[in-house]
Amino acid sequence: MAFLSGLSAFPITPSDRDGRVDTKALRKLITRLCAAKVDSIGLLGSTGTYMYLSREERRRALAEALDEAGAQTPVVVGVGALRTDEAVRLAQDAKALGAAAGLLAAVSYAPLTEDEVFEHFSTVAREGGLPIVIYDNPGTTHFHFTPTLVSCLAKVPRIVAIKNPTDKSDAIESHLAGQRSIVPEGFSIGYSGDWNAAEAMIAGADTWYSVLAGIQPEVCMKIVRASQAGDAAEARRLDAALTPIWDLFKRFSSLRVVYGLAELLDVCRTEPPRPLLPISAVAKRQIAEALERLPAGIAR
Repeated sequence: MAFLSGLSAFPITPSDRDGRVDTKALRKLITRLCAAKVDSIGLLGSTGTYMYLSREERRRALAEALDEAGAQTPVVVGVGALRTDEAVRLAQDAKALGAAAGLLAAVSYAPLTEDEVFEHFSTVAREGGLPIVIYDNPGTTHFHFTPTLVSCLAKVPRIVAIKNPTDKSDAIESHLAGQRSIVPEGFSIGYSGDWNAAEAMIAGADTWYSVLAGIQPEVCMKIVRASQAGDAAEARRLDAALTPIWDLFKRFSSLRVVYGLAELLDVCRTEPPRPLLPISAVAKRQIAEALERLPAGIAR
């Protein structure tokens, strides 16, 4: 699927303390991403705080985003839930509304076995009727997809891609080569973890699933296009210029930082859903200082 390549931008989902989505602010974010011509929009991912929203609010957010994006930009939407039947219904909602694919994580309270995850994903793909992107996010789910499990899931009809975490940048090339060897041709392999994503794209990954692109898409697009054109030096130059932002992502978490960025860039003013708290005044000053240190043309 061609849209599962290039830059997939993951915006926050502005909402009030009761979990009701601020559709005006969300549309503003979507407009910003479409104007930058991102390859896809990753709605209701971890950055989009999908697990804090009701089914009704997820449907409302998706409907508004799809209406704003029109046919211009494909939308990949989070369909993860604790129970398989809930995830199936979320996938069915997404398909009915017109999402291009669903992003599915191994969400759990009780730790899951590989057999349980295989059945969960297979059922959602089969009954949800939507192409599924495997979301390997051990930082929040505490479940890591082994090569054996990825290989098995990649053979399931409608499971079409994987969003991998990144760890050490010097391990990405070997990880990518290993994963390519166990999945069918055409299966899309992408990475998150913004501070290592440039190296992933240079190594030949299909997709960068980006938090920063959800609020600052232009510079992320430049990194992706340079990587795709084989200009590793330019991709690394731009990536290095973003080091102040990457350092903040590591210190405070990318989720918290992008809420601060949204306000400082005057895109929208919103708070993360409780129990998450707004970023501190001290941290916000550090974000503002980091923006000031970015080279001209990159900050916005």
